[in-house]
Amino acid sequence: MSIIALGYIGLNVSDVDGWKIWARDFLGAMEGAPSPSGITRLRLDDQAWRIALEPGDLDDVCRIGLEVADAASLVALRDRLSAAGIEVAAANDALLAERGVMGMIHCKDPEGLCVELYYGPTVQSEIPFVSPQGVRFVTGDQGAGHLALATMDLKAARHFYLDLLGFRQSDHIRMAMGPDLHVDLEFYYCNPRHHTLAVAPVPFKLPKRMHHFMVQVETLDQVGFALDRAERTNTRVVNSLGRHSNDKMVSFYVATPSGFELEYGFGAIEVDSAIWSMARHDKISSWGHKRL
Repeated sequence: MSIIALGYIGLNVSDVDGWKIWARDFLGAMEGAPSPSGITRLRLDDQAWRIALEPGDLDDVCRIGLEVADAASLVALRDRLSAAGIEVAAANDALLAERGVMGMIHCKDPEGLCVELYYGPTVQSEIPFVSPQGVRFVTGDQGAGHLALATMDLKAARHFYLDLLGFRQSDHIRMAMGPDLHVDLEFYYCNPRHHTLAVAPVPFKLPKRMHHFMVQVETLDQVGFALDRAERTNTRVVNSLGRHSNDKMVSFYVATPSGFELEYGFGAIEVDSAIWSMARHDKISSWGHKRL
């Protein structure tokens, strides 16, 4: 039994109020009800929340929630992790209520990121998702979006996310950084989304573990409208509009209030795991995505 989706992310942020304004005016997220402990939560669809804004000085991702199908899948995943020597803890009732899920275990990835594995998220179809910017996000069986994380130990990351959690590799990009320097990026999927996790090896610890979080919208016009909103909201565009070589997404990147980036995109291809074959690419983008 394996992961089926990225369900949510927890962000530790120094300016919660600034994030709430930015999420409303640029991102187009809907503010949901706060958690039982008062944590601000953002909605992207009919689930009770997808992004939590936890106050703090990290300004980075502090936890990720990975969804499994049911209680039996969670038990199987717990046993697999434990057999591999990973320390796993069961969520108590207070934590289950805080996340709004039916069952959960949690552990840490090889570099200390809190990974929460759960089933049974709260769905609020009685309170329809209404974006303040008229946005429709692509979620459903593809989950909340994707994350790009840095790692100093690619072998350990592969073992944890592929061998233990059950992700599969969709493809590989060898990104040239200079005449004699390159970075090998790996992309992992767990559902039809081309990748739910991108992993970038780095030689030393970076200030932030997360490079970016991606949200996908339903139409190209919604990407264009977001570009216009970036100008209106003084959101800094850090990579121009472009199309990625591997998932074919048309997107641009902006700086979030915490300094890491957010990719805003449309039109990614989907993976059919029954026939998908891994490929390699020499460039991260077919066109565009120029650094600004």
